[in-house]
Amino acid sequence: MLGGRSIRRGAAAGGAVSLALAAGVASAGHHELARTPAPDGARVYLIGLSDGAVVASPLTVRFGLVGAGVAPAGVLNPATGHHHLIIDAPTPAGDAPIPNDEHHRHFGGGQTETVIELAPGAHTLQLVLGDHLHVPHDPPIASQRIRITVE
Repeated sequence: MLGGRSIRRGAAAGGAVSLALAAGVASAGHHELARTPAPDGARVYLIGLSDGAVVASPLTVRFGLVGAGVAPAGVLNPATGHHHLIIDAPTPAGDAPIPNDEHHRHFGGGQTETVIELAPGAHTLQLVLGDHLHVPHDPPIASQRIRITVE
């Protein structure tokens, strides 16, 4: 069971995905999104959580970022993006917007922490920085996926 605070994209962020599709370039009969270059040396990480940690739920998750800035979804500024917390799912593809569901939490308002509820047992967590259109940078700015156990 996944729970906690839900983050929903507003009309502006949802419209950003439409803009991304409209801005795509035709290539071999399909559209590709233009990828935002990642700043050199940029990285994201989970503050205070390490692989193998045993935690209680609800869990406060804090997002660390070095070498880039945070900007809300829909705002195009150089060397910026916003956080996505990936819960119990593989790293998202780099060539499309990150899904928005219980396994892919969006923080398009520029948030740098959240509280999540997880069922007891094993889980994985990963941070991925998305650009103004929720697409991972090129190359992706993603933390290592860590395993945690909720008691």
